Amino acid sequence: MDKAQILIASNRGPVSFSTAPDGALEHRRGGGGLVSGMISVATEVDGIWVCAALSDADREAAARAPGARLDLEYDLDGMRVHMLDIPEETFQGAYTGVANSTLWFLQHMMYDTPNKPSFGSEFRRRWEDYTAYNNAFAEALVAGAADGARVAVQDYHLALVPRILRSRRPDLRIAHFSHTPWAPPEYLRLLPDDIARELLSGMLGADRLGFLSPRWADAFLRCCAEILGADVDFSRRTVEHGGRVVGVGVHALGADEAELRASAADPRVAARRETLEELVGDTRLIVRVDRTELSKNIVRGLEAYRELLLAHPEWRGRVTHLAFAYPSRGDVPEYREYTDRVLRVAKEINEEFATSGWTPLVLEVNDDYPRSLASFQLADVLLVNPIRDGMNLVAKEGPVLSERDSVLVLSREAGAADELGRHALTVNPYDTVETARALHRALSMPADERRQRRERLVEAAVALAPRRWFQDQLRSLG
Repeated sequence: MDKAQILIASNRGPVSFSTAPDGALEHRRGGGGLVSGMISVATEVDGIWVCAALSDADREAAARAPGARLDLEYDLDGMRVHMLDIPEETFQGAYTGVANSTLWFLQHMMYDTPNKPSFGSEFRRRWEDYTAYNNAFAEALVAGAADGARVAVQDYHLALVPRILRSRRPDLRIAHFSHTPWAPPEYLRLLPDDIARELLSGMLGADRLGFLSPRWADAFLRCCAEILGADVDFSRRTVEHGGRVVGVGVHALGADEAELRASAADPRVAARRETLEELVGDTRLIVRVDRTELSKNIVRGLEAYRELLLAHPEWRGRVTHLAFAYPSRGDVPEYREYTDRVLRVAKEINEEFATSGWTPLVLEVNDDYPRSLASFQLADVLLVNPIRDGMNLVAKEGPVLSERDSVLVLSREAGAADELGRHALTVNPYDTVETARALHRALSMPADERRQRRERLVEAAVALAPRRWFQDQLRSLG
């Protein structure tokens, strides 16, 4: 089979499948500028994207395609995709048991430590699944890579892949990029010692490691120094380990302005906008758009809105909070419990403040991308208050589409605060009183200041579009 000069590896691929009512398989490309940017670069040099089958329809599509190469069976606009059908038990152990239920909680520092984690023999079995899952990706990459190819490995699902690739194909130039935060060593030490060392050593098989924020890059360097005992140069951001020097870089991901505006021009967005305008009427609009993830801090955001209505009763009947909380990771118990709490708090706020002519809070739990884009256009305030976030593209996308010079209320713990903090109203995400004050200030801000802030936000938000973000990482490999 033909080899590639650029390979991308990620758990979720650029295409997904579903089964039509007549039983036929239908596919659609992943949304968002990140996928578009990476595809645009890879197709120019005939790259291959290696990913995992995530659904029964995905697995059926992979089984039908020769060698699981989807592009040999389906028209994927020039992109070559190798979709791996990982055995279900292995996939669940790796994806749900380790990646989402362990590594994600670690990197976001989200564990309820009096109760979790507890790393017993069951976790060790799941770590074996995680290792097998990473080995499956590495095997596909080895088979598909031309001599001296560049490989871009994505995120915490595939932290062991660089070291496995290094041992089998030392000719390859390997990058690994972390889309989440990175925990400091005192928190990463929650992992069993041997697992923590294996995780770090796995990533250090790469030639270049990338992070979204200097904070996350520096935390990783500290982990290498304190847990591995590696020789770390903090000023140059390099790690010497196993006789090699690995570079650590910061590549902040920006919004894809062209892609966003093209998506916002879809007639479905205009239709959703009309519906929202009828719903909101002449009230001011506070918007949030998130998946219902523990890190997104939706409950405290709702409580801050309640604080606003209590501290400033003059806004009652004059403001509406539109909160998108799209379902996420229903297979993880903590997520199901959190979703229930979001629904409960939203109901309490409406019961406390609603009148016959005014609904203070509209909670949307059905994934509707056109409606989200329409809300960006109409927002007076955009609330982005995560406890901890690798970047948070919503904070960048909202200002780009805003037609009302929306004010960004932004958590200082989002990676995006590095670039946007000077032009947003930054808040401590745990302090609902401070967040309520920021919402009041945003709603009361003079028009000139709103416009100036939004213009600067847009300038910063689009500075490193996904295509350039990916190109910079590839260039760093030489």
